[in-house]
Amino acid sequence: MLYQKLARPVLFRTGGGDAERAHEFTLRWLTRLSTQRQARNALIKINQLNAPVTVCGIPFPNPIGLAAGMDKNGVATGAWPALGFGFAEIGTVTAQPQPGNPQPRMFRMRRSEGIVNRMGFNNLGAQALAAQLTSAPAVNCPLGISIGKSKAVPLEGAIEDYLISLRFLYPFADYIAINVSSPNTPGLRQLQDAGALRALLGALRTEGARLAAGRPARPLMVKIAPDLTEPAMAELLEVCLETGVAGVIATNTTLGRDGVDPSDDAIAAEPGGMSGKPLTQVSREIVRFVHRETNGALPIIGSGGIMTADDAQAMFDAGASLVQLYSGLVYNGPGLVRSSVRRYRSSARKGARTPQSSRRRA
Repeated sequence: MLYQKLARPVLFRTGGGDAERAHEFTLRWLTRLSTQRQARNALIKINQLNAPVTVCGIPFPNPIGLAAGMDKNGVATGAWPALGFGFAEIGTVTAQPQPGNPQPRMFRMRRSEGIVNRMGFNNLGAQALAAQLTSAPAVNCPLGISIGKSKAVPLEGAIEDYLISLRFLYPFADYIAINVSSPNTPGLRQLQDAGALRALLGALRTEGARLAAGRPARPLMVKIAPDLTEPAMAELLEVCLETGVAGVIATNTTLGRDGVDPSDDAIAAEPGGMSGKPLTQVSREIVRFVHRETNGALPIIGSGGIMTADDAQAMFDAGASLVQLYSGLVYNGPGLVRSSVRRYRSSARKGARTPQSSRRRA
C-alpha cells in the first residue's frame, strides 16, 4: 500500500507523466543500486525469500521472476534479486542495435491497470549486451536472455540473425528465450508458423549444442503470443516438442483490447501490444491449455497480467512452473514479489500444486 500511495504517484508524474521516461528514471536508480555491493547484498538478505525450485535443470531460489522488457540492455542485473526476484529475464535484444519505434511508444491505462507499448525492440545490440554483462556485478539469481529478430533483417535472414545473438550471449545466460511473438516488429509473428519455427529452433538447438562443447546446453524457451488460435497453438507446441526445446513462456503482449475500462479507450486505441490486468485471464487460460495439450511435458513460465499474489498462485495452479512480473511491478511495486513468494509457500504447505522439477537442460 505504501508504494501505491506514495511512490507510484511520484513515478507516474515523472517526465510529465510519460511512461517511458518514468521507466528510464526507475532503471537509472536500479542501475546505481546494482553497482552498490553492500546495499545490494543487504537487500537480497531482506527481500529474496527462499522457496527453491528446479526447472529445466536450473535451481531457482524462488519461482517469481522479472519479465523481459524491463531491463533490455542488462544494466541493472544486480538489482533484481535485491528486489526479491528469484530470476530475471533481460532483453529482448537483437543482433543489430536499433532505436525502436518513434516516441511516444508506451502508455498507461490507469483505471484498467494495463500498459500499451510499441517499443519495437529498442536496444544496443547483442554485442553491447555481452560487453555489459562481462563487466556487470555478479547476479545472485538465474539470468534469462531474450533474443529477437532485428527489424532491418528480412524474414529469410532471421535464422542467422538469431544465431548471431545466441553466439554473443550464450556464455552469460542460464536460459535463452526465443521471442517470436512480439507484435511490434513487422512480420515477426510469422516465425510462429510451424515450418519457420521448426527451422529456427533446429538451428538454435544445433548451435547451442556446439557452443556447449560437450557440457549441458542452455535451455531454449519459446515465447508465444496470446492471440494464436488453439489449433495454431497446438501446432506450435508440437514443433516445440519435436525440436526438443526446454519449455515455453506464455504469454507475450496482446493485440486484443478486451477487459479495458471505458475511461481508457483513448489509450487502448494506440497501436501496440497490451499487458497488465486485462491480460490476466487470457494468459492464465493459455497456460492451462499448454499444460493440458502437452500433458505437462513442457515447463511453462507464466507471464501476463500477474497483478496480485493470488494471480501468481493461479498461474501455478494452471500449470506454470515459474511466473514473471512486469506490469504488476509497475502498478503494485516490488512488494508484489515478496507477497507472491509467500503465497506460493503457503499453498505448498497446504499441499496445493507447486511448480514441477521438469526436464533437465536440453
